[in-house]
Amino acid sequence: MNIDLILSNLLSPPILFFALGLVAVAIKSDLEIPQPLPKLFSLYLLFAIGFKGGVELKHSGFDSDVFISLGLAIAASIIVPLYTFFILKKKVNVKDAGAIAATYGSISAVTFITACNFLTEVKAEFGGHMVAAMALMESPAIIVGVMLINKYSDNDEPSSTGKLFREAVTNGSVVLILGSLIIGLLVEDKAVEALHPFTHDIFKGMLTFFLLDMGLLAGKRIGSMRKAGSFLVGFSIVIPLLNAMLAIFSAHYLGLGTGDTLLLTVLFASASYIAVPAAIRLTVPEANPGLYVPMSLAITFPFNIIVGIPLYYFIIESL
Repeated sequence: MNIDLILSNLLSPPILFFALGLVAVAIKSDLEIPQPLPKLFSLYLLFAIGFKGGVELKHSGFDSDVFISLGLAIAASIIVPLYTFFILKKKVNVKDAGAIAATYGSISAVTFITACNFLTEVKAEFGGHMVAAMALMESPAIIVGVMLINKYSDNDEPSSTGKLFREAVTNGSVVLILGSLIIGLLVEDKAVEALHPFTHDIFKGMLTFFLLDMGLLAGKRIGSMRKAGSFLVGFSIVIPLLNAMLAIFSAHYLGLGTGDTLLLTVLFASASYIAVPAAIRLTVPEANPGLYVPMSLAITFPFNIIVGIPLYYFIIESL
């Protein structure tokens, strides 16, 4: 493997500030990002990546690669919760298995954004339609996870599938990123240029601050995994790697480009720590957030942004 790829990712400001957040918690510093700034950072990143994706999609148009990418993304958001649920059900109760399965069937927008930044650094092109693929993976995973919980739980009243679907598609993060994508498709180039300082020039700074906050949050949550045992810790790394390999070989077989393949791989390999936990806490409050949140946020997320992205890129380039 080209060690320069790993070093370049490790020594980029966003990753270093994420590490700073972890260190701050470890040394019991009082460093924190005051509320509601973390939410503002999240909204900005979703807006910026959605808007830029819409603009890129308008310029690139719709072709076979677009439909292949979207189809693979939707398929993954259904298949991953299904197969992981039955693995997890052997080790944890049904509600926790469904919650974790939904978490790993969905995506991490920040991991996706970090991968976009990585591709920009290595000057690899990617399509704006990948933003749509990201947005489309949120809802199916939530629906599949909760439906599995309803099916395999003994004494619980089933949740309304219609209500669950509405909550999934009207989730704020899904609405913002899809809405921004559509707006990016509709606006003229002159309007895009006027927003350039906001959508591009400050993007990396906002991402850096957000990852600092995520490092602080991950550091606080990682202690919960001590009670979970080695199985769930291993699951948090092995399953993303397995999903990544599935994405890489599927995309390679179907002839997708390097940039699109990496983003699709990151979507397959990441796990949600925003949209899915919010939905699960609402629909299945009995599921233990001390398991599915630290797994995605404190293990899978740092693994992907520090090691996974350059590793996946190396494998894709090798193929």
